[in-house]
Amino acid sequence: MILIKLAISSLYNRRASALLTLFTIAISVMLLLSIERVRVDAKSSFSNTISGTDLIVGARTGDIQLLLSSVFRIGHANNGVSWQSYQYIKQQRGVKWTIPLSLGDSHKGQAVLGTSDDYFTHYQYAKKQSLSFSQGQPFRHLNEVVLGAQVAENLGYSLGDSIVISHGMGNTSFHHHDDNPFTVVGILNATGTPVDKTLHIPLAAIEQIHATNHTEHEHEHEHEHEQPIDLIGEPKQITAFLIGFDSPLYTLQVRRNINQFKDEALLAIMPGVTLRELWEMLTIVEKILLMFSMVVVLVSLLGMLTTLLASLNQRRRELAILRSVGARPWHLFALISIESLLTTFLGCLAGCGLFYLLMSLAAGYLQSHAGITITIAMLSGYELMLIGAIMAAGFIVGLIPATRAYFYSLSDGMSIKI
Repeated sequence: MILIKLAISSLYNRRASALLTLFTIAISVMLLLSIERVRVDAKSSFSNTISGTDLIVGARTGDIQLLLSSVFRIGHANNGVSWQSYQYIKQQRGVKWTIPLSLGDSHKGQAVLGTSDDYFTHYQYAKKQSLSFSQGQPFRHLNEVVLGAQVAENLGYSLGDSIVISHGMGNTSFHHHDDNPFTVVGILNATGTPVDKTLHIPLAAIEQIHATNHTEHEHEHEHEHEQPIDLIGEPKQITAFLIGFDSPLYTLQVRRNINQFKDEALLAIMPGVTLRELWEMLTIVEKILLMFSMVVVLVSLLGMLTTLLASLNQRRRELAILRSVGARPWHLFALISIESLLTTFLGCLAGCGLFYLLMSLAAGYLQSHAGITITIAMLSGYELMLIGAIMAAGFIVGLIPATRAYFYSLSDGMSIKI
């Protein structure tokens, strides 16, 4: 106890250098914990983008490519699913609900999704949370659009505004459907998923705007349109569709039947399994982030070592005085070790405080801009283990100046004249 009080007094007398060392450790701990928490919550948020969906069905391609294009609006589907195949699979035994998805259009860089009203009833995210409206209601007519929360916020849209959709995804749009404007009738609550960045229109409206465009194109070339445009007709094909079953027992059987479908080359994937495969591909990124944060911690501990060694020679008189009043070499060894341990402990404590402050400030931004839901909770077992590893490393680093102090005190003690 006396050594601890003495160590605290010693640190207080050297408070400028001690605070600087403590601050560098705190920053490194904050960075390490922040990277770990964001990594875990990003993985969780990524996995929670779609929930309660048993199968995703699209044209035959790679599992991950189908998942990215249909759920995350990343990339493009090379082919679609014919409406006849969709209707056939929809009527299979055990199918409880389906949600057709038609992509390929955009509005100011944001994806436009053609779907049915079942989308607002059955689509779920996170832990089976359903979509909800902050304003308005689902679409009821062909010229109505429902906006994701981020689309409405970033583009400043509100109920009743008119929107023109463009053909093509992202910034590659090359034709504006000016003759078919849409009216905003609903705005969804934020979900932290790609839904927030999507405009939702009726599936039949996709066919309408493309059929109208096709008619105008043929008129320009003086070709006759053989059949009238059916404004409420069924589309020829869709990009993909989601399936939910009455029982999970049907999932594997229907998936196998779809993958062996003879009339069309289709692929059915289980979103949970494919998400895990996708995350396994990103493990190298996790390891690199963890490595960088560990390097920062190592640099801060080396900074503490440098500070202790630089001040040790200046403290030889102090150590000699302690020897003259009866302190033994192991007392001084313990004193320096306790000082390094206290500095590391206080640095970790301050780092945890900075970590919670940073997470509180960044939670809203990460939710709205990156779709990552940050959990403000107690440190997990793994995070506590990281803190323990830093404490152990700080103690080991402190043994180096403690050992030098031990031998300094021996030589200085022998030179003390009685």
